[in-house]
Amino acid sequence: MAYIFIFGCFLLLGVVSLLAARVGYRGKVCDRSDGYEVPAAVKSDPALRKRANGLVAFWCTGAAALSFAPLVPIGSVILSDGGMSVSTWGLVAFALYGLVVVTVGAYPFEKIKRLGGSAGR
Repeated sequence: MAYIFIFGCFLLLGVVSLLAARVGYRGKVCDRSDGYEVPAAVKSDPALRKRANGLVAFWCTGAAALSFAPLVPIGSVILSDGGMSVSTWGLVAFALYGLVVVTVGAYPFEKIKRLGGSAGR
């Protein structure tokens, strides 16, 4: 049951990352209805808007690719019907890997906040 939960978490993380990347590729990061909360300086400057869209598209695509990678080994454990298992250290490695994926996916949003802060200087 725990393997199915881990599989679902990585799958959900991948889908959410792909949806965020889609918003970046469409150039809608600064739109209030489709995008995200961004500083006013980023909304008003076309160069910063383009940079924000590029950041979200690039880093969220990377996060999606990273989150889909562990689906193969976890899926093989699930499909083995109890013939295979993951050690405790393997589960710790999956947890740390998940933290890396979340950090990669969150990076563009933190960078956008700093873009807005540096634009006013």
